[in-house]
Amino acid sequence: MSSLKVLQPGLLSLLQDRGRFAQAAIGLTTGGPMDALAASLANRLLQNAPNATLIEASFGGLCLRANEDVQIAVTGASLPLSVNGEEKALWSVIDLAAGDELSLGYSTTGCRSYVAVRGGLAIPESFGSSSTVVREGIGGLNGGRLAAGDTLPIHPSDAVLRLWLPPEMRPKYHHRATVRVIPGYQHKHFPRLEQRRFFDSDYTVTDRSDRMGYRLEGPVINCEIEGILSEGIAPGAIQIPADGQPIVLLNDRQTIGGYPKIGCALSLDCAALAQLRPGDTVTFTAISEHSAHNALHLAHVFDRSRTPEPAPQ
Repeated sequence: MSSLKVLQPGLLSLLQDRGRFAQAAIGLTTGGPMDALAASLANRLLQNAPNATLIEASFGGLCLRANEDVQIAVTGASLPLSVNGEEKALWSVIDLAAGDELSLGYSTTGCRSYVAVRGGLAIPESFGSSSTVVREGIGGLNGGRLAAGDTLPIHPSDAVLRLWLPPEMRPKYHHRATVRVIPGYQHKHFPRLEQRRFFDSDYTVTDRSDRMGYRLEGPVINCEIEGILSEGIAPGAIQIPADGQPIVLLNDRQTIGGYPKIGCALSLDCAALAQLRPGDTVTFTAISEHSAHNALHLAHVFDRSRTPEPAPQ
């Protein structure tokens, strides 16, 4: 069976499919790619199934060797990409011959890259998914991050045309993101002045941000209640703990929590948030449930128009 060998794992490289669903009742969180759009486009370039397992590399530094001829695609953060030292294009199908070494440099804009291989990686599922959640020790090869010397088997498949995604169809990554927030039922426990402060202020991504949640630093937000009975946590929930600094909970969040929540971030914007680096800036804006529904619908329509094309010669 064809495979990729991990020569260098980079700062944090994890195996992911679309995620682990309907398992919260037993305490298992979703996992899955932090930037679902970039991961989906990597698989679409290679004509893989939507749930095909790929690699999420945070900040770069990943190096792989092919043991047979394979095709790969790398999407997501802007970073140098090379095969045997020769520069290659992101958002494009790349042919690797047996023995070729693929290297990701370190990202300059955005922080999460996705490496897909034609056919998808052949990784056994745990509780219905191959997604790695390190905190829970499940998914991937052994429930943890990739390590040097790991071998990643590949499902057999036929080669595909060399496709690419034109620049105008690619997601754009920046050092600032505006996150749309649907106010939740605990919103009323935040005085009007605190609500205005939250939505009118800039927040900075801290170095304590990870796949569980993005911890932000900025003006303190006060709530009339200090805690609630623990309840289920939705992806994108924005908790306000005792220190008043917002935490946007993401893919590897805990399944229950007891901090008050001022609202929930739109899923589209969670992907943009997850591409921010420590020191980048976040602002929030309130939207209605109706507006959130329309935004998701329009994004779905636009996503269907992102059609890979034959790569220029």
